[in-house]
Amino acid sequence: MNGQKRANVKTGARVRIVLKQDQRSGKLTEGIVKDILTHSENHPHGIKVRLQNGQVGRVKEIVADM
Repeated sequence: MNGQKRANVKTGARVRIVLKQDQRSGKLTEGIVKDILTHSENHPHGIKVRLQNGQVGRVKEIVADM
């Protein structure tokens, strides 16, 4: 599913994000969404979220919707 639309990203969903320091390499980090940080409906680079482990990044893939 598309991580560029805020409506697709839900608290508790398992997602893959790219962390700020991994933007050049494109390395993805998987986790569970704790907070949605982007307020706009869409973002071309992905919706910014905070995972349950505290990491912050932009959603590239939604693995499982809760």
